[in-house]
Amino acid sequence: MPMTSLRILIVDDEAPARERMKTLIADIQASCPCELVAEAADAQTALDMLVAQAIDILLLDVQMPGMTGIELAQHIADAGLPSQPAIVFVTAYDEYALQAFEVHAMDYLLKPVRASRLQDALERVKNFRQQHSSQVQQAQLRESLKSIPKVRQNFSVLEKNRVLLIPVRDVLFLKAEQKYVTIQTRERAYLTEESLVSIESELGEVFVRAHRNALVARDAIVGVERATHLSEIHAETDKVEKADTERAVDAWQVIIRDTAERLPISRRQWPVIKSLVR
Repeated sequence: MPMTSLRILIVDDEAPARERMKTLIADIQASCPCELVAEAADAQTALDMLVAQAIDILLLDVQMPGMTGIELAQHIADAGLPSQPAIVFVTAYDEYALQAFEVHAMDYLLKPVRASRLQDALERVKNFRQQHSSQVQQAQLRESLKSIPKVRQNFSVLEKNRVLLIPVRDVLFLKAEQKYVTIQTRERAYLTEESLVSIESELGEVFVRAHRNALVARDAIVGVERATHLSEIHAETDKVEKADTERAVDAWQVIIRDTAERLPISRRQWPVIKSLVR
């Protein structure tokens, strides 16, 4: 296979669809140098493959259970991969295919896919990649995805050279700490560079703000309790006087299922959190 061959990854949960695409790729190889590098039936496998090897084009099915191709494309755009693949969406529904995908290097194919249409898409992507840097390609992908409504079902984090997917439904709370945000599930914690503001803006129906630095899953709130925090009023010697440490102020904190950690509730958010307690 020539060195200029486009390296392709097929992502589709249906085996017959993958086989059909493999046949089409074989049919056009003579006139459009390309090679099938790998195939994946789910999003996590696809992400692992993209981290492990350079892929030029991702033939990505839109309608997949668990995570749509649209969401997977968003995670790919956010992952900061060493080599950014161009994405060609494959769909059986033209409602997805009009203005949203006909942008820049992104393209779409309607099922059943014809060999000539696949070749057109690959040639279009090839020309775009030859004319633009990987940074421009990634920026174009992000810009294109802005026009597509997102219904995120997963967070994605880069950890030990692997992009991990954390289902939104498994997250108990998110807490900002220094420059990272901790994503806490029942099993463990993950770190992301996403901001609480952007997460709250997108997933406000799932998470509620407890205080300035924390969001809590609405369905993970099981109650509130009063907590006593000692006020620390420093004397001129920068030491806490005994009389001050003994003076306490009352505060409330939220009780979260499946974790012993309690998060403080700000005065502003107290009415909101209280209304969610059954």
